Amino acid sequence: MQSPTACHPAKARAKRCVVEDVLLKKNGLVWSKPRSLVPEFSVTWRLRRAGYRIILLADQGLGTMAIAAGVGASTAHIILARHRIAPHRWRHFKISKDPEFEEKTRDITGLYMNPPDRAVVLSIDEKTQIQALARTQKGLPMKPGRPATMTHDCKRHGATNLFAALNILDGKAVGRHAERHRSREFIEFLDQVDSTVPAGLAIHAILDNYAAHKHGAVGEWLADHPRWTFHFTPTSCSWMNAVEGFFGKLASRRLRRGAHDSVEELEKSITDFIELHNGKEATACNWTASPERPVAARQRGYHLSESCH
Repeated sequence: MQSPTACHPAKARAKRCVVEDVLLKKNGLVWSKPRSLVPEFSVTWRLRRAGYRIILLADQGLGTMAIAAGVGASTAHIILARHRIAPHRWRHFKISKDPEFEEKTRDITGLYMNPPDRAVVLSIDEKTQIQALARTQKGLPMKPGRPATMTHDCKRHGATNLFAALNILDGKAVGRHAERHRSREFIEFLDQVDSTVPAGLAIHAILDNYAAHKHGAVGEWLADHPRWTFHFTPTSCSWMNAVEGFFGKLASRRLRRGAHDSVEELEKSITDFIELHNGKEATACNWTASPERPVAARQRGYHLSESCH
């Protein structure tokens, strides 16, 4: 079946305008009833197979009309693009329910943007269950016209946990490997970090809300080390912890395509990466977002969530 556009350009444009007009009139249903986006017969969007699925932007009633109008996939794409609607895309989100969200956000962004004098600001977290994976066969190196290759399956040789502290002022990191990530191992890591900070400097540590960080034993350790102050991120806001960016760099540059035949080899590879980072790539944290931005974004999220349900 030929496209209407090929046979009758003027008539095809008229049909497209009719469908588009109905789309715009019913477009409000997209925001008031998000669940109506997915029909009973499908959980994904496929414009190539049937262009009439543009109907999913409203309700199933618009579907019947679009089928009758003979709208093709190209027409559906035109209408969607014109109104900047991308039904094939999803954006993940998580709205923090922390009642002290604004206070914690201003506290942490203040440490990033205006660090206190005579103090060190550290971003601390754990990267848990880093697996030592080895490919079942050796891959081929990259060459012109062909990317590097690796097998889709792998052999597992154990896992390690990495505790890391990122210095906000100079960007250097301190790491420690451990078989487990309990409060005991966390305290051992704090002792290691404490020994690297010169005497006479206060230490402000930014952490997430992991249970080991708030264990009673950790509280006792803090009482014995008065120069330490913990600043916890709001719940569901680990992205505020700057060390997460360092973990992302570690994963993309050293872990994701790496092959390690033992946990010891994996830990050495991570240690070498930290040394390379500290020696050549470490830079001070440049936090530019004011606290008003995440606070306003959270308020918008609550407003949209309530108005759509």
